[in-house]
Amino acid sequence: MSAEDFTYEEVGATRVQGRCPPGFRPLHVRCRIGEGEEVFRRAAEAVMTWEMHRAVGVGVDASTERAAPGAEVTVTLAGVIKAPCRVVWTLEEPRRAGWAYGTLPGHPGNGEESFVVDRTGDGTVWLTVTAFSRPATWYARAGGPATRGFQHAYARRCGAVLRRLCADIPQD
Repeated sequence: MSAEDFTYEEVGATRVQGRCPPGFRPLHVRCRIGEGEEVFRRAAEAVMTWEMHRAVGVGVDASTERAAPGAEVTVTLAGVIKAPCRVVWTLEEPRRAGWAYGTLPGHPGNGEESFVVDRTGDGTVWLTVTAFSRPATWYARAGGPATRGFQHAYARRCGAVLRRLCADIPQD
């Protein structure tokens, strides 16, 4: 995977907590999903298979059924805005699972976004959405604070949808 295909230089920076390259705006949203091993497994599977994104209501056209480094993903918003991305890293560990994708030419923004489910020591399951971005198109720039508000709302919606997808799982 060549960094020159991406629309930003700091490919993989979301892997490091709190890392936001200069000139980008950070995003960090953490949502409680539930408790227990079964909730973790269900949430991790929903994130790794694009199910959470589809349930949020965006179109997802992915080159793989599961997130994998190098997978091409185009997210379609409101049926019109196409946002091409590529998965830059994944992780599947006993207590953490997730991935990040970076923007490709044609995306309305430049940057990277990660979606990680983790199960803490007390058994609580969380979704953390971390991103850094800046507008790349005239309409994203024109949106200003509204564009950033949309990003935060989208991250919170991911948490709410994932919580709903896991609601029928018995809590530990």
